Amino acid sequence: MKEKISLAAARRIALAAQGFADPVPTGPVTVRHLRRVLLRNRLFQMDSVSAVVRAHYMPLYSRLGPYPMALLDGAATGRKRLLFEYWAHEACLLPVDFYPLLRWRMERAGRGEGMYAGLARWGRANASFIEEIYEEVKKRGPIAASDMDGHKGTGGWWGWSAAKHAFEWLFWAGRITTAYRRGFERVYDLPERVLPPRILDMPALPRREAHHELIRIAARAHGVATYGDLRDYFRLAPEDTKRAISELVEEGVLLPVSVEGWNRPAWLFRDARIPRRIHAQALLSPFDPVVFERRRAEDLFSFHYRIEIYTPAEKRQYGYYVLPFLLGDRIVARIDVKADRPAGTLRVHAAFAEPEAPRETAARLLEELKRTQAWLELDRLNVKAAGNLGPALTNMAMS
Repeated sequence: MKEKISLAAARRIALAAQGFADPVPTGPVTVRHLRRVLLRNRLFQMDSVSAVVRAHYMPLYSRLGPYPMALLDGAATGRKRLLFEYWAHEACLLPVDFYPLLRWRMERAGRGEGMYAGLARWGRANASFIEEIYEEVKKRGPIAASDMDGHKGTGGWWGWSAAKHAFEWLFWAGRITTAYRRGFERVYDLPERVLPPRILDMPALPRREAHHELIRIAARAHGVATYGDLRDYFRLAPEDTKRAISELVEEGVLLPVSVEGWNRPAWLFRDARIPRRIHAQALLSPFDPVVFERRRAEDLFSFHYRIEIYTPAEKRQYGYYVLPFLLGDRIVARIDVKADRPAGTLRVHAAFAEPEAPRETAARLLEELKRTQAWLELDRLNVKAAGNLGPALTNMAMS
């Protein structure tokens, strides 16, 4: 008989697995706190949109509160770094110990497999040019694609320069890696000049063993999850995912369960915490692991969430860059927000309460907005009375 789990318990399990049951630091946030978060979620997804702040900075803030962003920057640079960049869920900052776990993906990419189809086709047609770029990195690195004379792109994927294509192909293949970011542009170098020697000396895991471990890590990060959730966390192939799940069930690491309201099989991580309450109060990035798999967000929170950046303004339902607001163990609101840095203002263009949001939603959201404003070092908070929560939020902000 499968154990039956209530939906409320599943939410608490999922949020605890992502660190929302842990105490928020009362003093300065340090590398120790960063390690604690990283031990749970294992990745920080990166994205170029900076309407509020770059996506990889937000998960730490959501779990730890205000922290110096230089803390994360420092963890991703230097030979003693904690993090490196590679493809996982999407482009992510990952623990350096993941490097051997993902060598199979790099080796596949080196054969033109498992990467963007257009980039793979380009790579097959431009192998000699790729080698020329590799030699340039070897000779001149650290180097960015924009540093290559005569190779200027026009913006967007298809506007990449030939050099940018080659850099990205080499990055996929693991032959080069990110030494650091200049603004948001990758500056590349050889792995042996960037990563700690102990990491490079570790043997690559065979693909089957790597998938087994990646699914175990995904299960721990989720607490309770469906097949789709587990597969999506590191974007693994269907058959590899199914085999790893079966092996982990046989080992007793994954326990088959039935979750209230879910119409698909689910598994509970053996060591998952099941707290009685979650005391979270946090704005979430669209790329936070709590919500980046949209069906999971609906399963857990009845929260239908889509990014509307590429939707024409007149057709957007909620706004350009919308952050969910987590209160306790529920997502109770969402806000269309922008950090207007030239004006020193955090602008809330609209605020929307979810059905059955508690009465204190506006007050708690305003607290969180003020905290976010201070973290981003902005002078003012401006709230428009748009959306069903906007008027109440505006009145409180003005009082």
